[in-house]
Amino acid sequence: MRAVIQRVSRAEVRVGGDVVASIGRGLVVFVGVAVGDGEPEAGALAAKVGALRIFTDHDGKMNLSVGDVGGSVVVVSQFTLLADMRRGRRPSFTGAEDPVTAARLVDAVADSIAAAGIPVGSGRFGERMEVDLVNDGPVTLVLDVVGGTVR
Repeated sequence: MRAVIQRVSRAEVRVGGDVVASIGRGLVVFVGVAVGDGEPEAGALAAKVGALRIFTDHDGKMNLSVGDVGGSVVVVSQFTLLADMRRGRRPSFTGAEDPVTAARLVDAVADSIAAAGIPVGSGRFGERMEVDLVNDGPVTLVLDVVGGTVR
């Protein structure tokens, strides 16, 4: 499982012109599910997202989590994070999990974050989405989760 996490001052996800998720201060988490990923990877990713200390404290140090600052999270499925671009000019997506399994695991990530008491919005799996966000910092992190371990 691969995730790109962006600290944002605001974000909105639209599908067909309709807003399906909107937050103020928080995190946008783009999630790509790899072949073979399962519940351990989803749980590890959700735990890491909720615990990341990437918001600044009163001293200007990255020392607070999204929950500490009363922020929210938007989870957006993005199979293109699993693109293999080693050959040719067209990315291969054979490393991405099948849509049924991937949708279940992306939902599991969102559900686990919400279970920790953090407000969560989601994009719509398999839909063409427009994501409008203001990256705060900018702060962008890339996480890979393999075998339930964040790398």
